[in-house]
Amino acid sequence: MYQPIPINRTIKPAVKPAPGTPLGFGQLFTDHMFIMDYTEGRGWINPRIEPYAPICLDPSTIVFHYGQAVFEGLKAYRTADGSINLFRPILNFERMNTSNARMVIPPVDPAFCVHCLKELIRVDQDWVPTDPGTSLYIRPFIFATDAHLGVSPSQTYRFMIILSPSGAYYPEGIKPVNIYVEAEYVRAVKGGTGYAKTPGNYASSLISQANAHAAGYVQVLWLDGVHRRYIEEVGSMNVFFVIDDQLVTPALNGSILPGITRRTVIELAEAMNIPIEERAIAIDELAELARADRVSEVFGSGTAAIISPVGKLKYNDDVMIFNDGQIGKLSQIFYDTITAIQYGQHPDAFGWTEKV
Repeated sequence: MYQPIPINRTIKPAVKPAPGTPLGFGQLFTDHMFIMDYTEGRGWINPRIEPYAPICLDPSTIVFHYGQAVFEGLKAYRTADGSINLFRPILNFERMNTSNARMVIPPVDPAFCVHCLKELIRVDQDWVPTDPGTSLYIRPFIFATDAHLGVSPSQTYRFMIILSPSGAYYPEGIKPVNIYVEAEYVRAVKGGTGYAKTPGNYASSLISQANAHAAGYVQVLWLDGVHRRYIEEVGSMNVFFVIDDQLVTPALNGSILPGITRRTVIELAEAMNIPIEERAIAIDELAELARADRVSEVFGSGTAAIISPVGKLKYNDDVMIFNDGQIGKLSQIFYDTITAIQYGQHPDAFGWTEKV
C-alpha cells in the first residue's frame, strides 16, 4: 500500500473540449501533471501532482546539452460504461527502465509508476474523451537536471507525466499509407541507443521524414546501420509482413525498439494459431518476394495507430504495391481485436487492461 500522493489542484481549470471537437494529437494538455525528483543518495523522492505549468531550468541543465533523457507513450481509453482502461501499462515502465539503463538514469519502480499514473488520471478523468476512437495520450518522461557543463551522468533527475486528449488516429477509417525506404541515413546501430526511447533517436530521424514527405510519402522504412539492407522499423513503429500466409517481423537485435504493440500482435498471432517468425529480412529479399506476389500484407504497429497498413513501398526505383493498396485481412483483424480490448468492447482473455 502506497502513501497518499500530495495533490495541488489548479484554481484555474481550463475549459475542456466539448464532445465532437477535433482534438488532433499532442496539442492540448490537461490541468495537472505528475512530478517526482531524484537526488543521488536519496533516490526518487517527493512524488506529487501539480497544476500543469512551464518548467523552470538553468540554461546549463545537462539535458539541453547532452540529451540525457528518456520517455514513454501509452493511452487511456473511455469505455462504454464510462470507466477508463489502461492497456498493459506496466510494460511501458518496465521498458522505461531498459531505456534508463542505457542512458545511465536511475531505475523507477514500475508498479509505483502505474499507481501514480492512475492517481493523475483520476484527478483529470473528465479530460478522457468520449468520442469513438479518441483517447487520452500519456507521456511519461525523465530528464537530467544537474546544472553544469560536462559530459557525465547527472546526479539529479526529474520524472514527469503529462496527459493529452487525442483524436481518433483514423477519423475517416483505417487506410493504408505509402512508405519511403531510407537508403542514405540510418536510425540506429547495434550497440547504440536504438532499443531505447531517448529523444536523440527521434531527432536524428527528422531529416529522413522530411525527405519522405517531400517525395510524397507518409513515413520512412529504416534499414540497419551496418549493412544498409536489413529492415528494422517503419517510422516510429515496428513492422510486419505477411509472406506466404506467415507473419514475419524483424527480430529484436539491439537496434530495434521492443514495441509493446509489437509484442501484443505476436501474442495474438500465437493465440490465433497464425504462423509467425521473427528473423532478419533484407529489403532485396522483400522486393523479390513482392515481385513474385508472395507478400500479401505489410503493416506497422505502435501505440498511436495500433496498426498502420502499408499500401506502397518505394525502394530506390522499385515501387512495391501490396494487396492492391487496400487493408489486408490480418491487419484488420489485429486492429479490430486490439482496439476492442482497449475500449472494453471485447472480453480481455489476456488480462491486458487495467481499470483506473
